Amino acid sequence: MSAGKRASTALDRVVDVGGLIAVFGVQYVASRFVPSSGGVSALIGALGLLLLGGTLVAKLVELLGLPHLTGYILTGVVAGPHVLALIDTQTVQQLAPVNTLALALIALAGGAELRLEQVRRGLRSLVIATIVQTVAVAVLVGGVLMLARDLVPFTRSLTTGGVIAVALLWGVVATSRSPSATLGILSQTRAKGSLTNFALAFVMTSDVVVILVLAGAMTIARPLLEPGAAFSFHAFSALGHEIVGSVSIGTTLGMLLAAYLRLVGKQLLIVLIALGFGATEVLHYLQFDPLLTFVVAGFVVQNLSDQGAKFLHALEEMGGVVYVVFFASAGADLDVPLLRTLWPLALGLASVRALTTFAAARVSSFLAKDEPVLRRWAWTSLVAQAGLTQGLAAVIEREYALFGGQFRALVIANVALNAMIGPVLFKWALDRSGESKAPSPSLSDAEAA
Repeated sequence: MSAGKRASTALDRVVDVGGLIAVFGVQYVASRFVPSSGGVSALIGALGLLLLGGTLVAKLVELLGLPHLTGYILTGVVAGPHVLALIDTQTVQQLAPVNTLALALIALAGGAELRLEQVRRGLRSLVIATIVQTVAVAVLVGGVLMLARDLVPFTRSLTTGGVIAVALLWGVVATSRSPSATLGILSQTRAKGSLTNFALAFVMTSDVVVILVLAGAMTIARPLLEPGAAFSFHAFSALGHEIVGSVSIGTTLGMLLAAYLRLVGKQLLIVLIALGFGATEVLHYLQFDPLLTFVVAGFVVQNLSDQGAKFLHALEEMGGVVYVVFFASAGADLDVPLLRTLWPLALGLASVRALTTFAAARVSSFLAKDEPVLRRWAWTSLVAQAGLTQGLAAVIEREYALFGGQFRALVIANVALNAMIGPVLFKWALDRSGESKAPSPSLSDAEAA
């Protein structure tokens, strides 16, 4: 790099730091000395802080080789109610609709990034990796929790059968991954290659697998926790309804989107917003899985029509801004006091999960005769956890009142660690493997689009 370019880059970073101080300073003054009217004004202020602050912090952490997601999350943590309290808990909760839109866009983009030909080429690796990862992580991570029962507050008073049930549930939850983190990293790096294709296919299909496995685990766990309870296949029936319905609606939605793109092709921003908010609520009401529905819809547009490129372009135009707010608000929602309390146990369990994921990836790559890049780096895309994992924990909390609340708290602590470490590992692997192509567009680029 020439001296002129280095000076320009250094000046840009100084400007970024100055802008960051100004953004946080204005919000600090407003939160401390200006009477709060709450409501819409507080929400707009929070959105502005997370969007501008997250973008500026992302530029700064990029100098350290860290992914933009890390900057977004750090911004939320620092600005959130548990550190500087520039954003209060109520305002964080009001950001939930933004997260709903973000998850819809993430799922649509994930499905649209899956090319049928790529899935076919990597099907052997995908199937073997899914089986090995699911079995190894569920058994080993669950087994460690069972051995550490005296260190876990909510297992000390349970019978041996109860501990086995909790360990089984914990092991299944540990098999969940983070499509949102994976797509966020790929959006930044514009990566292409075998590792990218494997990561996309694995994390997007693993959602279906983990939901299915959890239904089976809950069916087995109930008699162990409640000796008088009968073994029931009701959970499988409900799961079948959810999966078949989600795939059917997703297929129909994908065909409708493809037809709209071909015949109209305008006002896509409004269409995507309507889908993100309206369709999600309808799917929840019908008890279908929005994430699976949108993944299928994106897949249909990409692979069963010629509108895939146009569709992905529209999603990328929105994603540049939505990703910032989504991950920054996730950081603001992070329960820092809880993490401070549970971090030793959470760190131990997260470490076991990461090591098991690494070992299972090596075994599955050997069995599938994968190319070297997958043998070396595939595991890095499987560490991060996010919204799906917390959703599974919420289901367990609702079903098992005896320990569900404490179980979910420990899950959240683990998710916090994995959400910070996983994206860093995956970006590092993409950079080292040579699949990273270009930096993501800046905020001004996203706005210009």
